Amino acid sequence: MRVCLFEDRAVLNLDPLVLTRPVFDLLCGQCSLGHKQFRYFAAADQGLLVRPFLADLCRLQQPAFRVNNLPWLRSDPVILVNGRWLPPLEKTVAAPTPCVGVVGDEVAYVQAGARELAAFSPGDLEPYLEEWRNRLPVRAAGGCLVRYPWDLVRLNEQELHADYRPQPPSGARDSLPLALVGPAENLRVDPSARIDPFVVADTLRGPVVIDREAVVLSFSRLEGPCYIGPHTQILGARIRGGTTIGPNCRVGGEVEATILHGNVNKYHDGFLGHGYVGEWVNIGAGTHNSELRHDYGEVSVTIAGRPVPTGLQKVGCFIGDHTKIGLGTLLNTGTTAGVFCNLLPGGHLLPQYFPSFTSWWKSQYAENGDLSELLSTATEVMRRRDGALTDVHSRIFECLFDRLAPERRLFLQRARLTNLRRSA
Repeated sequence: MRVCLFEDRAVLNLDPLVLTRPVFDLLCGQCSLGHKQFRYFAAADQGLLVRPFLADLCRLQQPAFRVNNLPWLRSDPVILVNGRWLPPLEKTVAAPTPCVGVVGDEVAYVQAGARELAAFSPGDLEPYLEEWRNRLPVRAAGGCLVRYPWDLVRLNEQELHADYRPQPPSGARDSLPLALVGPAENLRVDPSARIDPFVVADTLRGPVVIDREAVVLSFSRLEGPCYIGPHTQILGARIRGGTTIGPNCRVGGEVEATILHGNVNKYHDGFLGHGYVGEWVNIGAGTHNSELRHDYGEVSVTIAGRPVPTGLQKVGCFIGDHTKIGLGTLLNTGTTAGVFCNLLPGGHLLPQYFPSFTSWWKSQYAENGDLSELLSTATEVMRRRDGALTDVHSRIFECLFDRLAPERRLFLQRARLTNLRRSA
């Protein structure tokens, strides 16, 4: 079956997580949304429709996929899948004729035939989605569509349960030097993982998965459901339920109901809860985030400069790629920080919103205006983890730096005026 994932306009509501990646690369459970979508339709031939500035990155990371390839897309019937869709557990059977799968009033997927594809152009998907929904038979798609970053966090626990596949019994697992609390069938440890003595895995509330070549050091406690990704190191940490830690992270302290996308350095003590942290983020020792208001009220989060009510009592932080957070920083409830931010402690809770390429220093906003210096630091950070800042990455960051400049500078101007009024 030919399947092509696409991004619609609503993807921008997942800022800052989608500034540097397509939406279907976001994690929920043990794997990405895209992995779940391809798996749901048993895709044999895979394509992607992404924002143009991300196309080269997708080609670099997924060379077998057809990226923004219109001739391939039009060559045969295809299922177009909204990259924000989190499919249900039950597999589907493709309809014999073209149709549209919906969640509420939003399109989850389109089973498109020759007529639908003949005049299709991916430049602006929305009119085509609307026309197909009005003309083709409509069926309930099931699952849900992710609208905001906190949806991924809210759904992560259920997806960790859904993604779990028990490991066949083996004597090797019985000899692991960890203390198991709960059912053994809820524990899966890759044979290449290293588990030190005095580690506790608590599977009473869900599965604990430790993936290949992960390292869990002594005095760590892993509470299910949780997932420890490949090559990640857990350094005497307390990992609470509902947590996904992606590949190649370093994690200490306490983490609860949080997704770390990958290559995150949180080596030291400090608390993270109910948030999503992007790639190549460094979190200094003693950094904590608040996840609950003192009045237990609803938390609002700023997305692309506008406050959005979450409908939730517990919301932590959402951190974009390559952001640095200094030691002892106190992040407010519902904090959003974009890409390439630099946050330093001010002796009190920081503000809730930091546009991309900004700093918080001496309790004031400033612009991270030297892009060459930022890229030089990123090169060194990635080199230390056996990664590389390619020309493709640099072009994406340059594009974002220029595209987000008007919003960033308007925000900083308003912040300066607010400070002047307060000082007067």
